[in-house]
Amino acid sequence: MDELGKAALVKAVGQAIASKRAAVGLSQEKVAEMLGISREAVSRMETGVAIPSVVRLAELAEIFGCGIEELLTNASNRKVDQARKIVELLEGLSGANREMLMSVIRQLVGGLTSK
Repeated sequence: MDELGKAALVKAVGQAIASKRAAVGLSQEKVAEMLGISREAVSRMETGVAIPSVVRLAELAEIFGCGIEELLTNASNRKVDQARKIVELLEGLSGANREMLMSVIRQLVGGLTSK
């Protein structure tokens, strides 16, 4: 992975951390308190300035009530991880809405592969 790819990955993990934090209704200050670090350290992780360790990711996952993989999967450009994300998005839709969305996806993919 080149430096640009690494930077994008760190930024995406930071965005996932910020998103999960917001989803559970915690402030950066509260997360910092729970981790025993400064609010600025949480901010640096969320903005991609600082790279959280595996241990820190595990602590964050515990605080947010999610798996570590959720903090990483959203940042991944691997097909299997992206497919899992699509499955999550489809879960709340009715059968008819899923089929409509699949039709749109087929059209988009068809248009993108013909170029």
